[in-house]
Amino acid sequence: MSVADSDPLAVLSAAGVSVWLDDLSRELLAGGELKKLVTNQHVVGVTTNPTIFASALSKGDRYSHQLRGLAREGSSVDDAVFALTTDDVRDGCDVLGPVYERTRGIDGRVSLEVDPRLAQDADATAASARRLWEAVDRPNLFIKIPATRRGLRPITAVIAEGISVNVTLIFSLERYREVMDAYQTGLEQAWAAGRDLADIHSVASFFVSRVDTEVDRRLDAIGTPEALALKGRAAIANARLAYQAYEQLLAAPRWQRLAAAGARAQRPLWASTGVKDPSYPDTVYVSELAIAGTVNTMPGTTLAAFADHGTLPARTPTTDDFTAAAAVLEALEVTGVDFTDVTDTLEREGLTKFADSWRELGTSVERELRAEAAGRDAAGQSRDSGDENTDLLAIYLNDHYAGATGGLELFRRAAQSRADSREATALADLVQQVDEDRDALAAIMADLGVRTSRSTAAAGRLAEKAGRLKPNGHFLSRSPLSEVMEAESMLLGVQGKAVCWRTLRALADSDERLSTENLNALMERAEQQKAVLEEVRSAAVARVLLSRTADTR
Repeated sequence: MSVADSDPLAVLSAAGVSVWLDDLSRELLAGGELKKLVTNQHVVGVTTNPTIFASALSKGDRYSHQLRGLAREGSSVDDAVFALTTDDVRDGCDVLGPVYERTRGIDGRVSLEVDPRLAQDADATAASARRLWEAVDRPNLFIKIPATRRGLRPITAVIAEGISVNVTLIFSLERYREVMDAYQTGLEQAWAAGRDLADIHSVASFFVSRVDTEVDRRLDAIGTPEALALKGRAAIANARLAYQAYEQLLAAPRWQRLAAAGARAQRPLWASTGVKDPSYPDTVYVSELAIAGTVNTMPGTTLAAFADHGTLPARTPTTDDFTAAAAVLEALEVTGVDFTDVTDTLEREGLTKFADSWRELGTSVERELRAEAAGRDAAGQSRDSGDENTDLLAIYLNDHYAGATGGLELFRRAAQSRADSREATALADLVQQVDEDRDALAAIMADLGVRTSRSTAAAGRLAEKAGRLKPNGHFLSRSPLSEVMEAESMLLGVQGKAVCWRTLRALADSDERLSTENLNALMERAEQQKAVLEEVRSAAVARVLLSRTADTR
């Protein structure tokens, strides 16, 4: 069996295509599925849209605890939607954070869209983008702005301010060129303001399958043999011509000046790559657009299909392919399909669908908020007592989650600083285990309806960083004593984690949401980690303290 047969996504990734998932939900996050896709399926980015969030909210009860708190606070529907979506995207950014670091900001991205109801209001769109950027507060965020004609100005404005953008809902070549121009204008303004252009990233989401859906509908209506022979060819042709326009931009003097100043190219992203017509190969919009330096964001079904049987073309598009693609669009015009009207129609319909999904999301949130408020009124003091107990548990678990977050930072730093030591392998294994343990705690919290607190987790990171300023003889730099103190701190952290597992194990006897088997395994692993860390600590003491004591005799 060849590598391509055994892992088509690995081959796609090796060919220079960034594999992104067009889906995000609390279920994916809390259950650890997104992290598994990153680890095992070569996923290096995530895109979202209002339809995805509306679907996520309708499945399961992962949002119930947060909605209960928002109802208690008297949040408006818009504020509740904002809180739910930004929290999910922030958590997604944290999952993709290591990819972002590894790829130096190229991938590891999560996209969050501005309110699509603002698409025709340039100033409101820019203000929404700024608010989302500040709320999520992650460098690997992309703000999605629809590529309407009125969306071009806010794209330029926020790029100029250093906000990274995923320009979405692009269908026509004309609009794509306008998007590329808006991006360059934003970079030029950022450059003039003294910003580091290397920190600004962007992708341009060119939609694919919807083009075939609309064009095929019109070809069916025409019904001639010449028309029917063109079915299923428009979307790929349109996308290939978009890539040709991108290549032309890269060769132009204007871009060359920006690139010399450190600017990042606005990569083409192939969106809407799920096949709508079952008679077409289910991976066609991935295989035929497998071009190095591009992104392909796939719904889960398409990702699974490509992982199972995806293949790549023998070569990347050439000048002849671009000529053939242009001929397809010319043939459509001759046959009677107004392609400009096709793309204009798709843009209008796309905005309408997103706005409808946003309203659906708002309706769902409003319904849940009312239900939670009614539940409080009906249950009275009894419900309040239950909420108090839940709040206490939330505080307890979030404190441990903060400790786990700070501990993970400590373990990573220790492993990096001792990469050449005898303990390197053991520490690297511990980093992975501690990361998995934090994920396990997050999953347990989600099962219990406890939301991880962003501020508490951030405090954990801050506490870990502050802990580096211990009196080890050096204020900021490392000293030999750092090894001993790190080992002791790691050991204390694992002991605290073991206590948390034991507490949850005791609760599991009366709470069926907790798995005794899972908690027993976590308790056992914590004991194993303590044994390993005791060896690491003893070795550090012998190396740093005992040897130096002997030297002074």
